Amino acid sequence: MRVLRNRGLIDPEKIDEYIARDGYAGMAKALTEMTPDQIVKEMLDSGLRGRGGAGFPTGLKWKVCRPVEKRCKICFMPTPDEGDPGAFMDRSVLEADPHAVLEGMVIAAKAIGAPDQGYIYLPR
Repeated sequence: MRVLRNRGLIDPEKIDEYIARDGYAGMAKALTEMTPDQIVKEMLDSGLRGRGGAGFPTGLKWKVCRPVEKRCKICFMPTPDEGDPGAFMDRSVLEADPHAVLEGMVIAAKAIGAPDQGYIYLPR
């Protein structure tokens, strides 16, 4: 999956444009056709890695989070002035394709059994 696949192709403020490019299809499948175990397995099989410097496997992170009783899905998006070389790229994802961020959060929430609340944290 390309992170910025919709950049410049959709208006990030128009959900219909995201949906027209198969946006939210993965979320719909995860919510209606898959168990949390199936979601984690698919993520592990995909080889998708986190966007942090270590590139930790996302499926493994989700698998480890699952046994915890109380969970909260947090999507951390740093700002470009923090000195992190990838920070501006993270900001670009949120600005150019916010629906992809939300879709990923919902899928992750089901996979790890998170409550029905998610947060996007934007430090100053």
